[in-house]
Amino acid sequence: MSHRMILNETAWFGRGSRNQLIAEISRRGFNKALLVSDKGLVKSGIIRKITDLLNEAGKAWALYDDVVPNPPIEAVTAGVKAFQESGADYLIAIGGGSPQDTCKAIGIIIANPEFADVRSLEGLSPTTHPCVPIIAIPTTAGTAAEVTINYVITDNENQRKFVCIDPHDIPQVAIVDADLMDAMPAGLKASTGIDALTHAIEGYITLGAWALTDALHLKAIELIAQALPGSVTGDPDCVEQMALAQYIAGMGFSNVGLGLVHGMAHPLGAFYNMPHGVANAILLPWVMAWNAEFSGEKYRDIARAMGVKNADSLPLEDVRLAAVNAVRRLNLIVGIPTSLREAGMKKENIAALSQAAFDDVCTSGNPRPSSLADIAALYLQAFHG
Repeated sequence: MSHRMILNETAWFGRGSRNQLIAEISRRGFNKALLVSDKGLVKSGIIRKITDLLNEAGKAWALYDDVVPNPPIEAVTAGVKAFQESGADYLIAIGGGSPQDTCKAIGIIIANPEFADVRSLEGLSPTTHPCVPIIAIPTTAGTAAEVTINYVITDNENQRKFVCIDPHDIPQVAIVDADLMDAMPAGLKASTGIDALTHAIEGYITLGAWALTDALHLKAIELIAQALPGSVTGDPDCVEQMALAQYIAGMGFSNVGLGLVHGMAHPLGAFYNMPHGVANAILLPWVMAWNAEFSGEKYRDIARAMGVKNADSLPLEDVRLAAVNAVRRLNLIVGIPTSLREAGMKKENIAALSQAAFDDVCTSGNPRPSSLADIAALYLQAFHG
């Protein structure tokens, strides 16, 4: 059986690594950038850390900062127009998952104008040309969008989120600089951090998992379990460790897929604008418990990576429960809401949410096959907490 790995051409890590930006631009012969970000990052001054570098080097740029959380089709369409009007020849994505995903969609459509209808990119996108070159600079430690071949867009008209999977969208360069992540609010560090943990755990047990991605995912789980609590409280070393851990998880899951947690989380973002990391964090232990018997010995590995004592000697049933409880404890430590009800879900929408989750492309990777009734039962459990 053959396995494919797609990663960035170049990735930089460590504090101050943003200073490599100008060299990467110059050696690629780029002329003018369109920066894709959001108004919050402009207001916070994070964008200036990048634009100051561009200005000092005499590099031309324009800014599109109308990205919003759970980015809608309209934000992509407006971004395509902004790129066309800017005279840019490459993109710089600055921010968390929403700017990164919006930037990918913009770059794909510019290079493949026959896909101007954003909905046509859903699923395994059949594009023929690599997207406009992207330099991805994350400001959160969670989504790993800077190294994945996936992006997620919200269709507000039809109250749904859809996943686009396209090797043509991967950024040429990723710059993972923890200096840009220190100022994240504690709640955002928590939710994006558990998002990264979800990527690692789902990627480890998904049907497409194999030896190389298993190694990546286990290392990511270990790093996140060690560093996330300290990151949330502001420890700079832990912030840097989370920046690396989420990228490692992205290297893995991008190439093998995810599972039912993400399948169920996407509709929650579409229906309620629920932060993706919060949705994943609440759902993760419930879906893990439901998947346990279909994951062989892998929960023992997860428990060991999360620091569970005696993980190697516990009976299998007990170590599976210990792995789930380790995730629950981490959620509590970093302040994740305990139920979907607390996060804004409405019980009367369970049927519609379940259908959307059943249809989501991520759900097919889950190790345990699921029915609509199974998904509805899991939503109800997570609703009550």
